[in-house]
Amino acid sequence: MKVPEQAIASIDALATALQAEGYFADRRLATAAFLALRLQRPLLLEGEPGVGKTALAQALARVLSRALIRLQCYDGMEQREALYEWNYAAQMLHLRAAELGQGEDRARRAEQEVYQERYLVRRPLLQALQAPAPGAVLLIDEVDRADEPFEAFLLEYLGEYQISIPELGTVRAHVPPVTILTSNRTRDLHDAVKRRCLYHWLDYPGRERELAIVRARVPEASVALTQQVARFVGRLRSQPFADAFQRAPGIAESVEWAKALVALDTLDVDPEAVHATAGILFKQREDLAALTPERLQQLLAPEPAP
Repeated sequence: MKVPEQAIASIDALATALQAEGYFADRRLATAAFLALRLQRPLLLEGEPGVGKTALAQALARVLSRALIRLQCYDGMEQREALYEWNYAAQMLHLRAAELGQGEDRARRAEQEVYQERYLVRRPLLQALQAPAPGAVLLIDEVDRADEPFEAFLLEYLGEYQISIPELGTVRAHVPPVTILTSNRTRDLHDAVKRRCLYHWLDYPGRERELAIVRARVPEASVALTQQVARFVGRLRSQPFADAFQRAPGIAESVEWAKALVALDTLDVDPEAVHATAGILFKQREDLAALTPERLQQLLAPEPAP
């Protein structure tokens, strides 16, 4: 469902547009996204892996008909990989041609000419700033994986939607990019980054929201099966079971599990079905081992009558 950005006049309108794209945002998340659009501020999403942080940026890009530009952060990432770098090979060819054919004066002028935009290799931040209308959605994914100096480098972009290139000057956004930062909170981000962003903690969805997501993503699954999937995964994330596992399954795992159960013609989630497909829900050997028969029996126990 692609709608003009100016047509998103309310939180409900944005939530409806996102839902049409398969993203079910609760009221608080829809409010945070709406304010990020209305105030033209970056939105920092923190939460456990698999709760839908990256998916929100993808859904927003589809709703707004904007290009999605993704900067995947990692330890040791350098500024040139996020912003720009010069095409040194082309610059050297330019200088060599000037030296061979035009003499010393021409060579000096050529040294200045190599710092032109045609020799600039644009990376995600610069691409987002220079994206033509209607602009771009910039996803700075897993910013907590980058080093602290990289956070300091981001401050100019996050605060003013501009960056400085020493050879060319300041580059300002043609259209302010919709900017989403995600963090799995492997470490705390600097307060200066947080001050420049709107903030939202994204938690695992409640059962009804997860049920709606699984139904939308796996329409071939029966109502009874999707209910069992949502109930089982919800129990895995709740106490006391959450303490037994290193990482609870995310929304993506719930969807993939439902697809697998449908592919196996499963009608009911029973111990045999769980054991056969546990590798979809868990990615750690320790978590698979923690799924003991006793614990599995508790997870699959019927809910008490109201």
